Amino acid sequence: MNRSRSFAMVRSLLSLSAREVVSDHCLLAPCLSSIPCELYRPLLDAAFAHCRPLAIGELVQRWPERTLSIGRQRSSDHEPPNRLCVSALLLAVVRGLTDKRCCLQVLDMCGLQCEDGRLEDSMGGWSLTVALCSMLLQARNITAAIRGCRRDKQDKKKRATGTERDGAVKRDRAGLKKEEVEKMDCSENAAREQDSTKGVRRKMELQRRTEAEPEQVHSRDVLVNVRADLFVNARSWERVRRAMCLSGPLRLHCRFLRVEELPASSIVSLLHLIPQEELLGLDVRYSSLGVSGLALLLPQLAPFPQLCSLRLHYCNLDMLRARPGQQEALQDLSKGLGDLKSLRRLSLTALRLPGHLRLLLSSLSEPLEALELPYLSLTSGDMAYLSRSPHASSLAELDLSENRLDESSLHSLRHLLDQAELSLTRLSLCGCGLSDGSLRVLLPSLGQCNALRSLRLALNPLSRAALVGLAWAAAGIHSLKLLLYPNPLEEYEPGLPSMPSSAQLLDWPLIEDSGAKELTVAQLDEVLRAKGRTQDLLLTSNLLKYSTDLEMDD
Repeated sequence: MNRSRSFAMVRSLLSLSAREVVSDHCLLAPCLSSIPCELYRPLLDAAFAHCRPLAIGELVQRWPERTLSIGRQRSSDHEPPNRLCVSALLLAVVRGLTDKRCCLQVLDMCGLQCEDGRLEDSMGGWSLTVALCSMLLQARNITAAIRGCRRDKQDKKKRATGTERDGAVKRDRAGLKKEEVEKMDCSENAAREQDSTKGVRRKMELQRRTEAEPEQVHSRDVLVNVRADLFVNARSWERVRRAMCLSGPLRLHCRFLRVEELPASSIVSLLHLIPQEELLGLDVRYSSLGVSGLALLLPQLAPFPQLCSLRLHYCNLDMLRARPGQQEALQDLSKGLGDLKSLRRLSLTALRLPGHLRLLLSSLSEPLEALELPYLSLTSGDMAYLSRSPHASSLAELDLSENRLDESSLHSLRHLLDQAELSLTRLSLCGCGLSDGSLRVLLPSLGQCNALRSLRLALNPLSRAALVGLAWAAAGIHSLKLLLYPNPLEEYEPGLPSMPSSAQLLDWPLIEDSGAKELTVAQLDEVLRAKGRTQDLLLTSNLLKYSTDLEMDD
């Protein structure tokens, strides 16, 4: 205990000292040459925490280690870095290319971007991706300018050498006869013609190579490898594509690729620029791919051996209406998913594929660990397959939101929960039409999920009494940290239908009198106090703050 307390005191003292040092830029700059390498990391953390972009620039420009990791080093309780701090970091990396004191070879920025729009000063994924592309272009221009200066110096040296040689030749000719001078001129002209011919051939050869092969990034030319998660849409697609094609001292590597509003052909062209062993996940949103686009895209993912996550959100795939060739297209989709041997997370949002879940998932060679199927119009047959599939006992995350669960589906869901009781950590059943009776059927199985950490049941038509029963069951799950519950029916204005949909619950006005809300909160708090869970279990009905769209992947 004394050792751990002493260690905590040392860390606190180091943090306070680092804060004081980075707060004064005039003090920091002259002292860096005498500061040990081990203190650069605490100083950089303090500079990010207290928004000191000048200090960040000084530290990164002369970074003493081969690797600098920004995104993964930050804990979840810290806010994302300020936009100015990130810009200072990127500028310092470019400047460090010409600084002999800088040892940086790998810059890891994976997980750095913030998609929470409430943090105005933070840098989102799209802005960070564009900034990285600008950094690559700046670095290439700087090195090109340096090489140009070197070539100018070499040309001047050659011209000076040529002038000296011509002077020596003139001096030698002064004492020769006319026939000997003419013979010397002929030999010199022949040598010049030979050199000129070689030069032309060399230029033609280089031109043929340039035309035959696109510009490639050679590892011997790369000084710093930059790893990041990229976010590309229609506005930035061309810029990102050009940046990843550039040769230069910086090379951009992609771990997770998120694209929005892009056709399948553009997504495929980006995939061709990413080394196959690097990509871990692909997230496609709001792109009108359709069946044909997905049939084009999925085979292009098979060569990526580490691809473990695939998300398809609102990709305009509707199987509610029968069309010619529809079954063959689904077979192609199933085969494309089956070729992804490392796939562990699959998200299919609003693709509207009722009755086709078996066809899609049965082709997977390994069981999934995370499955998100919101707005998929699942049928009771789909639920029956899922509850008895090889994926049931391995699922750690399951999202069935906005799929109406009738009585026949509830039996399958209970069986699924029984199968996943040891592995399931996150469960979302928002907007599934669960009534008080449906909840009573599910509670025994929910109570047995001993690994559950997050349970989301928003936008279900439940009474206040049912919520209290849910709170008792949730408090009995010792691993549970978050319960997102719906507003009880007693908190809505009169006129709500007896079995309202999730859309009606979302749009219907709540009673302005805060007494109804206070009564619900008081009863739920009483349950937490009785179970001793007031400190480690959060009960909330705040949809915005705990929306799954705002959660970042580990």
